[in-house]
Amino acid sequence: MTTTDTEDSGAHPRFAEALDALGLGELRAEIRRFPDATRTAAEAAAAIGCELSEICKSLIFAADGVPVLVLMDGASRVDLELVQQALGAGKVTRAKAEVVRETTGYAIGGVPPFGHRTRTRVLADRSLLDHDVVWAAAGNPHAVFPMEPKDLVAHAGATLVDVRERTQ
Repeated sequence: MTTTDTEDSGAHPRFAEALDALGLGELRAEIRRFPDATRTAAEAAAAIGCELSEICKSLIFAADGVPVLVLMDGASRVDLELVQQALGAGKVTRAKAEVVRETTGYAIGGVPPFGHRTRTRVLADRSLLDHDVVWAAAGNPHAVFPMEPKDLVAHAGATLVDVRERTQ
């Protein structure tokens, strides 16, 4: 793979390398790059033309100070108490931007579900499995890729949990 190949795909170089390492190099051809940022789930859904819930958000939290990745559908919010229970943690908070970049190697708004700088514990909300395909960030805020949710969960090494905030 050359640098030009990576740039043409729209993927962050680290993410393109992760795809190759996982035997998913063919996914680079499916990455969609947009001129406007797809930093939020709503921006991504509008650009792709899909439902908000078909976006897979990759969110970093700190559980007792240790980074953890939570994969959540774009229409839902994470319930921190449920994450706390799932992890058996004392305290769960949203990670600061510098912790997200240090842990994953990517900036907020472009964090993919796998291919991170460091290995972290990963939780995936079951709501992702409600779809045939979900779209996730490809390492930068302008690129996304499609994947079957069960495959995404498997490649991320995630544990399936119910951590979605319930609306009342």
